[in-house]
Amino acid sequence: MSINVTAIIPARYASTRLPGKPLIEIAGLPMILHVVRRAKETALLNRVIVATDDERVYDLLKSAGEEVWMTSPDHRTGTDRLAEVASQLDSEIIVNIQGDEPLIEPSTIEAAVRPLISDSSIRMSTTSEPIESIEDVLNPSVVKVVVDEDGFALYFSRNPIPFPREAVLEHGIIELALRNSPGLVANYSKHTGLYAYRRDFLLEYAGMSPTPLEKSEALEQLRALENGCRIRVVRVEHRSIGVDTPEDLDRVRKILGG
Repeated sequence: MSINVTAIIPARYASTRLPGKPLIEIAGLPMILHVVRRAKETALLNRVIVATDDERVYDLLKSAGEEVWMTSPDHRTGTDRLAEVASQLDSEIIVNIQGDEPLIEPSTIEAAVRPLISDSSIRMSTTSEPIESIEDVLNPSVVKVVVDEDGFALYFSRNPIPFPREAVLEHGIIELALRNSPGLVANYSKHTGLYAYRRDFLLEYAGMSPTPLEKSEALEQLRALENGCRIRVVRVEHRSIGVDTPEDLDRVRKILGG
């Protein structure tokens, strides 16, 4: 029996650093269309839906022949927007693909989905990728994740985890420790903002109150951990770039040629 898998791409027009982000043109296409087209190349997905609260994004996608749903403007998070759509679907697995990831690889999306297909006890999964620079280890915008021996998340943090205690004792501060022992960087993994959920768990998760660690780190996935949900983390080699700043946009434009 095949399992129905639907990808939902939350796409808000408002962005503090990049207003109108979904519609920003990259290599002749609005960013959101790059994401949709990469998602549609993923063999495991039965359906790809964009969830927006803005008529400009809605109209663009409609005119491009893509499936788009208008959702409430009052959602606090992308997960809430996802849940509004998922509550009206008959789909066992829901994949949350960020609308600002125009370089997302179909193989990465598949990697997030496969654990839920192969193991019925897994309710939520995500992906991570290697960190290669000291700057990313130290950058609080780059979320780090540590996992147990079975590949389930122990913790997500904006701080460098694991903490290299002996090297810091030797060199005084973590930046010097990393610069003097560059091999330590291989111990760090970047969390990619891609999730797959069982639909029933997603609806339960969206209804949970924000938790202390979630509010402290400003990381929504900690709510799932604090409520006892194990999150399977699949390590992938492909590096994606979330477009959060003008510098990110420049990097992506260079890669995609415009």
